[in-house]
Amino acid sequence: MAQTTHPRRSPSRSHQRSASWAGGLVAFGAVMLMIGGTLDVLRGIVAIADDDIIVNTPNYVFKFDTTGWGWIHLLLGALAVLVGASLFNGRTWARAVGVLLAGLLLITSFLTLPYYPVWSLVLIAVYGFIIWALCTAQPRGR
Repeated sequence: MAQTTHPRRSPSRSHQRSASWAGGLVAFGAVMLMIGGTLDVLRGIVAIADDDIIVNTPNYVFKFDTTGWGWIHLLLGALAVLVGASLFNGRTWARAVGVLLAGLLLITSFLTLPYYPVWSLVLIAVYGFIIWALCTAQPRGR
């Protein structure tokens, strides 16, 4: 009985392009998460070191101590940098944690709008792009 062998089909070009596109989105998300995390670390250091620099808005609903916000931003920002580096290493858990972390940092940036309005708006946009990039890219096995 003769065996017939089927030639191995190479992945189609559209599949190769979509895999490349997905890898590019994850890399974009990783870089932006590391940049946003670094900016949050710097924001945290400023708030902890000298909270007189930060303008306080009277009668703000979400009024917090700026030193407390500084610690929150410092810790979440450092975690974001570590998760961003893990995304470069191809860790599967890092995408889910990256989306969760970007969501938390987006919320903290919203809550600190009165303290740093321009910086908060920029970081809200950055974290929105990170969530989009990490949620849009399909894992390699699909």
